[in-house]
This record gives sequence, C-alpha cells and structure tokens, in this order.
Amino acid sequence: MADAKVIPFDDDRSRGGGQRPQRRRSGPRRPGDGAKAREVKVVPGRRNADVPDGAAPGAEPLDAGALGAADADAGSVGSRSAGADAAPEPAAVPEPRGGGGGGWDRRIAGGLAFLRRRLTGEYDVDDFGYDEELTDQVLMSLLRPFYEKYFRVEVKGIENIPADGGALIVANHSGTLPLDGLMMQVAVHDNHPHQRHLRLLAADLVFMLPVINELARKAGHTLACAEDAEALLERGELVGVMPEGFKGIGKPFGERYKLQRFGRGGFVSTALRTGSPIVPCSIVGAEEIYPMIGNAKTLARVLGIPYFPLTPTFPWLGPLGMVPLPTKWTIQFGEAIPTDGYPPEAAEDPMLMFNLTDQVREQIQHTLYKLLVQRRSVFF
Repeated sequence: MADAKVIPFDDDRSRGGGQRPQRRRSGPRRPGDGAKAREVKVVPGRRNADVPDGAAPGAEPLDAGALGAADADAGSVGSRSAGADAAPEPAAVPEPRGGGGGGWDRRIAGGLAFLRRRLTGEYDVDDFGYDEELTDQVLMSLLRPFYEKYFRVEVKGIENIPADGGALIVANHSGTLPLDGLMMQVAVHDNHPHQRHLRLLAADLVFMLPVINELARKAGHTLACAEDAEALLERGELVGVMPEGFKGIGKPFGERYKLQRFGRGGFVSTALRTGSPIVPCSIVGAEEIYPMIGNAKTLARVLGIPYFPLTPTFPWLGPLGMVPLPTKWTIQFGEAIPTDGYPPEAAEDPMLMFNLTDQVREQIQHTLYKLLVQRRSVFF
C-alpha cells in the first residue's frame, strides 16, 4: 500500500433589566367572600381607572395576561351577593413566559426544517461530496458522545491552527481502527474559535467499502492524493493527513507511540506548492483502544485488507470484542511551521522535503513522549 494513502477512519434568554415580575395564582374563593372584591396589582403604564379602589399604590406589577384574568374574575365575584352559596371557580393560571418550552419548540421546528430540506434536496454538496449541514447536524452529533464522554478528549494548542486560510495538519496514526482521525475532526470543530472544519485525506480502502464510502464523502473526507489536497488548500480549507498510513494504525501494541516512516514527504511538497503552514499534531490515548497483539496475515490477504488484527477481545468475544477500551485521550496541536517563505521550485527539492518531513516527525514524536510522561493513567 502506498505511503501517501493516509488517514482516518479515518436560553437562557435575556431577561432585560431589573427583576422578573412575579406571577400569582388566584386560588379558589371560599363561599361568603363574594362581597369582597379581589385586590388587583398595579401595572405600570395603565390608567388609574384600571386600578380598583383600595389597591396598594406600590403594588408589584403583574403581566397583562394574568391581570386580564384577574379583572374578569373580580367582576364575576363582585356580581355575586355576599354569602351566596356558589361553587368556587377554578383559579386563572397565567401562561408561562420564557420557559424551556420555547427552546424545544425551536429544536423541533429546526429538525422539521432539516428533514424537509433533506427530502426535497435543498442542500449543498461540494464537488468532493462534502455535505456541511449533514456533518454538523448529524455526524458530529453522533461522534460527540464518544469524544466528550467515552474518550474524554483533552485538547491543547488549538490556538496554533490559523483562524482562516489553508493549513495542513499532520498527525500520528494509531489504534487498529482509525478513530483518531474522527476524534481529531471533532476536536478542531468544537474547540476552534471559528469552528473550522477539518477535511481528512483517506486511504483508497475507505472509498471501496459500502456505506463507509458515502459517509466519508459526506463528512468531508477525500482521497489521499496530491491533486485533491492542493485543491482543498487553495480554497482555504484545513486538511488533515496521517503520513504513517496503515503502517501506523496497524502496528503491534509493543511498538505503540513509536512513529513509523512518514513516506517520501508528499505532504510537505503539497504544503510548499500552496504555501500552506504545517501544523504538527500529537494524539495520545488511541494506541490502547484496541491493543493489537497479533496479525492474521493469511486472513488479511484473503479479505484484501492490510492486516487482520488480533486483540485481547477480538475475535474471541465476537462483536463485543469490537468495543474500544475507554482510554483517556489528549490531542495537542503544535506550533505551525510556515512554508510560504520558500520559492516555488522548493517543492521539487528532495533535500528540503526530507528536512521538513524529519522536522515535523521529530516534533510530533517529542510531543508524544512529553504527553506520555505527563499522563497519570491510560484510563484517567
């Protein structure tokens, strides 16, 4: 498998000034109270004629809906004779204002509008198949519980990712199944001040799998080739690449956190051609989700896949063995390495590409070791 084929699987409403007016419920009246008109709160801005005699001049304001109900109720009470034997009327309960129901109404309305757009085809997809609305509304929502609750990802150095313009994020690759690329995608979107979207470069195997192929395209992934990467960077997109490829994701557990070869430096050539900065990224925690203790190479050749992992739980426990271990993750983005100061012909200089590739690799490896020293436990 070529080295350049990389990556994943890869209201609170304003309450205005002052204190919110209090609402009172008028409870059922006892028989015999009919001759006594109920006291009504003074509402600022209403004429004095609207205020019954005997009302306290400094009375607390009441919302208009409750006042209307109180006025009507008071009128019906005043029409009764004192001591009349009548059944008590139910209290008038004002309709709640500004409660949580409005938030749910908006969510339901938004969901229905989303479904309508999906059914009528009124949504945008770029020429790579990326569906931003579906990614934000559905795919990110499905990945976020794993990111926040299961792997409890901690993100560092997000300020090193540019606020706009193209940039190439280069990360280590591990974990037997490529969940690290997906978690990195959520980390960039949810933590960057501008909620930037990360477009991952994926190996051709991803686009040969049914269902996975379509979901990867919708999520913004594209084939790990120089042409696609350059096109995205020139558009000002964030592009993610994991140069270790299958060598990194399928390495034995005994070699965890030891970076494999970064190929021939194709990602550096792409960055140089577009003048895009390179942001090294180190991911700790993914190595332990599926500890790979063996590789059934014969079965892998039969299935046409790079490796067939054997872990302490898979395939011995069947589908249950595919559940990843709940390790604690840290994703750190390093200081960007600029490339816009090099001349156009620098992309063809093999020595320069080798030096920049080695610089990026060493920075990622050094950060991995530093994060491992700081880590208290694999799971906490």
